[in-house]
Amino acid sequence: MKNLLQTTAVALAAITAASAVAAQDVPADHAKTARETTPCFYITQWRGWKAPNDHTIYLGVNFRDVYEVQITGSSPLLQDTTSRIVSVTRGPETVCNPVDLQLTISQTPYGVQEPLIVRSLVKLTPEQVKAIPKKYLPY
Repeated sequence: MKNLLQTTAVALAAITAASAVAAQDVPADHAKTARETTPCFYITQWRGWKAPNDHTIYLGVNFRDVYEVQITGSSPLLQDTTSRIVSVTRGPETVCNPVDLQLTISQTPYGVQEPLIVRSLVKLTPEQVKAIPKKYLPY
């Protein structure tokens, strides 16, 4: 029993030391960079959207930020000019990650609603926004 406890203690010490070394290899601003790529916004700040294809949506937030939303699968309705997207919030009205966006698309005025399952949500950098063709800018 004593040997088992000593072996377990040594193993835990080795794991702790390895974790400390691994943490030193990660840049200090790594967490900050991850937060900056998808900072939160209020759903009421969403001003418009455009879709360059059947699985990507650009959301315009506050007339200055653009978020790229990737959906699972595809929806031909994204490319139809008579379609509209509605977001239903469940809980807080903040959007911080893909699961916070509960999107539905439909053709107006009487179309059937189709849920859009959001796979990823990324805030684009100013350089990435400049690279978007003007016809796909969401505002």
